[in-house]
Amino acid sequence: MKTINNIILLCGILCLSACSDEFLDLSPRGSDTENNFYQTEEEIFQGLIAAYDPLTWGGTAGWTMALGLLNAASDDCHAGGSDASDQPAWVAFDRFTLTPDLGPQEGLWGKYYTGIARCNLILEKIAENTELSDQFRNRSIAEAKFLRAYYYFDLVRFFGNVVLTTDRISPDEIGGQTQSSKEETYALIIADLTDAYNTFELPTSLVPSEFGRVSKMAVTALLGKVLLYEGTNEGMSRAADLFEEVINSGQYILESDFSRIFAFDNEWGVESIWEIQFSGAQTGGWENFENQTEGNYNTQFFGMRDYVGPDFATGWSFCPVSLELVNAMQNDPRFEHTIIDGSALKQDGASYTEGFQNTDYFIRKYAGLQANVATEGEPALNWGNNERVIRLADVYLMAAECIMRVGGDEGKARSYVNLVRGRVNLQPIANSGSSLLDAIYRERRLELATEGHRFFDLVRTGQASQVLEGFAENKNEVLPIPQREIDLTGGSLQQNPGY
Repeated sequence: MKTINNIILLCGILCLSACSDEFLDLSPRGSDTENNFYQTEEEIFQGLIAAYDPLTWGGTAGWTMALGLLNAASDDCHAGGSDASDQPAWVAFDRFTLTPDLGPQEGLWGKYYTGIARCNLILEKIAENTELSDQFRNRSIAEAKFLRAYYYFDLVRFFGNVVLTTDRISPDEIGGQTQSSKEETYALIIADLTDAYNTFELPTSLVPSEFGRVSKMAVTALLGKVLLYEGTNEGMSRAADLFEEVINSGQYILESDFSRIFAFDNEWGVESIWEIQFSGAQTGGWENFENQTEGNYNTQFFGMRDYVGPDFATGWSFCPVSLELVNAMQNDPRFEHTIIDGSALKQDGASYTEGFQNTDYFIRKYAGLQANVATEGEPALNWGNNERVIRLADVYLMAAECIMRVGGDEGKARSYVNLVRGRVNLQPIANSGSSLLDAIYRERRLELATEGHRFFDLVRTGQASQVLEGFAENKNEVLPIPQREIDLTGGSLQQNPGY
């Protein structure tokens, strides 16, 4: 299996910063090239870090941060920005007016396949090197396979039928590449994660100096999530067991104070299973905004435009929160920690410029605070807010869903939902049967609002066309294949239906 990737990858010239908060920071390494690099464990490790690096990319062929885009495509948020012409790709995803040439697809496709190519490269170099210790070799392989699976999981959810690769090809081999089915892609993802899961050398938990790397529990949780999305009864039954393993590991507890989950000084908190590590220490500027600052661009996008007032930093007013979500959370204790009420701020003397699709409500979980503005470089590009990818509340709710969908123990499923609700002092539910499954879906929306889960949740449960305005069934479940990629292969790639 091979891939389309016309980017020359010289991962061996990259080196790692020693600071754990800068786990993914990369910098030039003189004149080293692929042919004379990867000779030592240190050099192999630097190549592994290069495979992690695309996780943080938000500037590939435009602003292509998956978190923000998924919020805009869901009923949690709108696209926003200064006006309708600010980021047309975001507006097209929000309104489902995507075309092969309009949308975020080129950037998403490019960065995920760059990540995959880097994983394939480091796996190849590890296989060639006979001097590595078993401990280092096996852990590195497990991490690279996790990352390849993660990139493919996003690709299959965003695009459906994609090109599979476990090796590298030269640019002149690009033509003639074809896509594999979703079933084949899921099989590779599950195989990679299963290999990582069975790796003894992968630690169950991380010490602070390794925050940003993959642990055994992150692998376990992601494998369960993939099996849930794959959607077979056998897979969901196994997923339920995997989620139970995470829950019973003793490694995580629900954060007692919901407001602390996304606090800047509480990254890798007691509830966090895996985070994408960002850093504001690169002092990057506009000359290197395209994937080189290691900052979280979502934070800048979500902020109130031209904001003047206490606590919050100014931003660009993307992803204004929808009134549908505001109304759904109106009496929920999580509201104030999920949504910023701009009207209330204005009443207290603050001000901001109303952007496109303004609702006066903004994302709180990833909001930039004045106290955390980078003091060097371009502040807009150097937010260090980590992205919480998998946390315990999500695992509880996925476990409850799997149990219900395979006809398992309703009492256990209900207890998991009530643990999540009880953390914010909500009354326990007593639902059963289909009513309980509906309650699980509803709890996912409220607990995980604006965290990027909602769009894919609606698609995989068949609710998207009933909930999302402009969404067309059998089309908008996936993005169009980038026209540029179809052209590069001479037309051997097939466009998704409806585009």
